[in-house]
Amino acid sequence: MIQPDGGRPTGWIGGCSAAQAALGAALDGLSDAGARGPSLLPGWSVGHLLTHIARNADSVVWRLEGAACGELRDQYPGGLEQRRADIEAGAGRPAADLVRDVHRTSAAVERTMAELPSAAWDAPSRTSRGVVESSADAVLSRWREVVVHHGDLGLGAVPLPPELVDAWLPRELPHLAQRTDPVRLLTWIIGRGDPPALAAW
Repeated sequence: MIQPDGGRPTGWIGGCSAAQAALGAALDGLSDAGARGPSLLPGWSVGHLLTHIARNADSVVWRLEGAACGELRDQYPGGLEQRRADIEAGAGRPAADLVRDVHRTSAAVERTMAELPSAAWDAPSRTSRGVVESSADAVLSRWREVVVHHGDLGLGAVPLPPELVDAWLPRELPHLAQRTDPVRLLTWIIGRGDPPALAAW
């Protein structure tokens, strides 16, 4: 599912919505002990990760609403330091509060995607890393975040949807040579060696 030339990215919106619904269902019955437990991301508890998912949803709504009114907005107005502080501040909350936060902010993403004017889908905003991209790309980013971090919660395997792979993989392939030795990478690609180790993504 390759990015459309312009306008409403219906497939990406549907994929994002399905991913958020699956995540929400998986959180039913989360205990306080489970929220305090480690996620699969080093140094982050499940509470850290759920807080990140919720604050990421806020950032997507912020970006899309800015696009709708013609503002070029940064994903996190306070930059990566704000992102880090918000995650730390929210990570220790009771499980019920964490789950409510994820449900509430995911619903806000749903509403904003549904209400976004057609012209705003091509309007720009800026990611936390300073990359300027369209509202459609912001939705793809949210879809990616939810699917990957759902798996990082350690609640069971979460396969990458083929439609997400179709949209995401072509964006990552050009950067592989920056994460390993290019000679070893090409040697593996042409079937003449083992796959090289990659630096962290």
